[in-house]
Amino acid sequence: MEKPILVFKVGTASITTADGTPDVSLIASFARQIAQLHNEFRIVIVSSGAVGTGKKFIKNYAGKLVERKAAAAIGNPILINKYADAFAPFNIPIAQSLCERLHFSNRTQFLQLKETYNELWRNGIIPIANENDVVSNYELKFSDNDELATLIAVGFGAKILLIGTSVEGLLDGDGKLVKKILNFDEQILEMATHEKSAAGLGGMRSKLAFARLATSMGTKVVIFNPREEDGLIKAEMGITGTQCEPRNTSASQRKKWLAGGGVATGSIKVDKGAEGALQNCKSLLAVGVEKIILPFEKGDVIEIRGTSKLPIGVAIAKISSKELENRLKEKNLEVANVDGIVIL
Repeated sequence: MEKPILVFKVGTASITTADGTPDVSLIASFARQIAQLHNEFRIVIVSSGAVGTGKKFIKNYAGKLVERKAAAAIGNPILINKYADAFAPFNIPIAQSLCERLHFSNRTQFLQLKETYNELWRNGIIPIANENDVVSNYELKFSDNDELATLIAVGFGAKILLIGTSVEGLLDGDGKLVKKILNFDEQILEMATHEKSAAGLGGMRSKLAFARLATSMGTKVVIFNPREEDGLIKAEMGITGTQCEPRNTSASQRKKWLAGGGVATGSIKVDKGAEGALQNCKSLLAVGVEKIILPFEKGDVIEIRGTSKLPIGVAIAKISSKELENRLKEKNLEVANVDGIVIL
């Protein structure tokens, strides 16, 4: 029986010093803890820090896209070598995996990526993933490494996703740690601020949005501070950070890929009746569509919105938005079949 999968994401602020230099002592601490978990899990590390590591080599660095790409090109090999040195005492080889959005939006490429990771795991190797900033197309970039980690966790069916951040977890209005999240309602989402670290791209709201996706597909998520002593071990054991409990799901591997990897090019809003039908595993009919938010073609992945502020699901469109617009209230016209719909 294969070991479960654990994905650990660490952000720039958690892995580098103030001047962008990789924190070697912290990386060594991660390696020691991950070595302890290595016998129990197949592990993926999603590590930020390449841009922060490389930017000091770019004269008059101002954070422009081309400068970020150049900094990543310099920083990636430096950072990966630091990881290799840290894991060497434990005889654990590591591999670099530079990912692009296309590796997840295209199912064939996704399955190839998954098989590569399986081969690495079969040989006791830990892949360290990061976005391939040097060549990533601006329109198809990951929003941040929280997204990349979530797509790996959801697509591969991980048991647990550990999201490292610069705070101890989600804090409520009184600054106290929210220890457990069972349901991502609007009250929980409102606790998150839009603030982000000076070094990173994401914020707590981003982390909660991706935690919502991962837990809806059966992956437990822990948002925690990895700088805490034995933070990874404690997070996996459930004694530190904000523990986001997974939902039971019968979603197939293909539907999990669709939920996480399919790039939504269109968007629609449905009425309450259609929302209820979708929750009860029914197909989406044209009569239940209130509005076309973004146009799409037949076969595109579309985002489904209802009464919530967050999307309620994604689907593969059976018709184009143009055809839907012309036949909007037709009762038996199927916009998306139940087999191509994932409710989040």
